[in-house]
Amino acid sequence: MVKKNKTEKNIILYIAKKPTGSMTEVRAELKKELGKHIQLGIIFDKQQESKIDPTILEKFDIKISCDFSSKKNIIKSLLPYEDEILAITTRGEKNIPIFQEIIPHVPYLRTPSVKSLEWSIDKVQMRRHFNAYDKKITPKYSVIHDSKISTIKKIENKLGYPIVLKPAGLASSLLVTKAYHREELETNLKMAFKKLNKVYKEVEGRGEPTMLVEQFMDGDMYSVDAYVTSRGKVYFCPIVKVITGKNVGFDDFFGFKRSLPTKLNAQNIKNAEEAARKGIKALRLRSTTAHIELMNTQEGWKLIEIGPRIGGYRDEMYRNAYNIPHTLNDILIRIPKKPILQKKINGYTNVYNFYAKKEGKILSIKGLKNAQHLKSTQTLKQNKKVGDKAVFAKHGGKPVLEVTLFNQSKIQLMADSRKLEKMIQIQL
Repeated sequence: MVKKNKTEKNIILYIAKKPTGSMTEVRAELKKELGKHIQLGIIFDKQQESKIDPTILEKFDIKISCDFSSKKNIIKSLLPYEDEILAITTRGEKNIPIFQEIIPHVPYLRTPSVKSLEWSIDKVQMRRHFNAYDKKITPKYSVIHDSKISTIKKIENKLGYPIVLKPAGLASSLLVTKAYHREELETNLKMAFKKLNKVYKEVEGRGEPTMLVEQFMDGDMYSVDAYVTSRGKVYFCPIVKVITGKNVGFDDFFGFKRSLPTKLNAQNIKNAEEAARKGIKALRLRSTTAHIELMNTQEGWKLIEIGPRIGGYRDEMYRNAYNIPHTLNDILIRIPKKPILQKKINGYTNVYNFYAKKEGKILSIKGLKNAQHLKSTQTLKQNKKVGDKAVFAKHGGKPVLEVTLFNQSKIQLMADSRKLEKMIQIQL
């Protein structure tokens, strides 16, 4: 009797978006770690195919066009590959709902549960789970659906001031505002509800358009990515310091500067990781990378939010500062294999998001050429040019510039960071 050859599982399937960096490097790292040739595949929305850059699709070995609104079509699209898929992952929060549709049809792969993803991308459900698990890790909050006076009084009685307003189903800093008094709260709520439905539609917000109001947390902001196994063991990457737009004079909460390594001592890091671990457990996340945003307050570490995905710029930052292969680890944790983590510092890195001080038509962007020639400049991405409209993050705008600095010399990085902050001037 001749034995039938067992189908080899060698496909890593990405949902709707490619991994950051070189796909050739991703294949090479996978082959080195797993000892076999790996194929990279992508499954994407058939209705969005015309919007996808064909040069990106060409980089994948396997391309699957699918109608995600049809369970039958999902089954049919995955069927030819189901015995060869080793792991499935996605990048970006907007693709999580697609992941939720796919999960029931890949039952033999290690994935988060559909419910845990639902709780993780809806800020209201997230707060409820944090609060139920451990009230100490989350601020007080209220869910609102209108800007009536009765609603405002309810907020004042329950939370007081200052408070933060944020949409339940939007990522980043979209429509996030702060209020110190009633007049400011009334203005911000009216503006938010006026734009809420439009922004949800434009950026594919999750769930019903709803506003979350919570106590403002006074402290220093940090974020960290972690790998969660199928059994709930959590491996933490190094913690990143975040300077927000608010910290540098903007009326906006976007991440202005992200820095690695930080100056936190071992006990502080341990306390931060414990709060993050509780949040991960509260959301019942498993077999995923998690991006956790936290605030270090006088009352201890509080969770801002947790996303079931890799955080922004983390591929570059972790590789720069610690030689941690973040994209590879995101796959390993789903196979599952132990992620590769390093404690030795390789260098120092800062990532900047530059916005204009006001909204309006851009007349000039000064300092671009000089910024490109700084010793520490690694990448400079220009999203807006002269003549384009500059829009705040809270109104759905992208940064005008995104700049990554890296240097093995801490002193040189500090010098170049200082120069960069002074030389970039966006005039309207």
